[in-house]
Amino acid sequence: MYEPSRHIATYHIAGFQHWDGALALGNLKPGTRLDMAPEPDNPFDPEAVALFHEKTKLGYIPAAENSLVSTLSFYGHADAFEMRVLQVDAEAAPWRQVRVGLYVRDAR
Repeated sequence: MYEPSRHIATYHIAGFQHWDGALALGNLKPGTRLDMAPEPDNPFDPEAVALFHEKTKLGYIPAAENSLVSTLSFYGHADAFEMRVLQVDAEAAPWRQVRVGLYVRDAR
């Protein structure tokens, strides 16, 4: 069976409680695609990759998980990835409200 993309990682959005995630929570549902934006000038983590829904910053790929996306984005391969919402739980603690999946796209 053909898959247009392959799931490679799952995690909760880091820093969700510190950014504007609560403003977008009602618009997020499983399958919603998120934009990724590397932040090489981030003073806390030069490999930081921010996650956005439309123009709302939700937080980041967790620091322990961001190296692959950051490195490949630096070398011009950011379009190899897509990020999708997997689960939303408005009743959970803020840092666990949104679980996302990282996928690598099939470019064949």
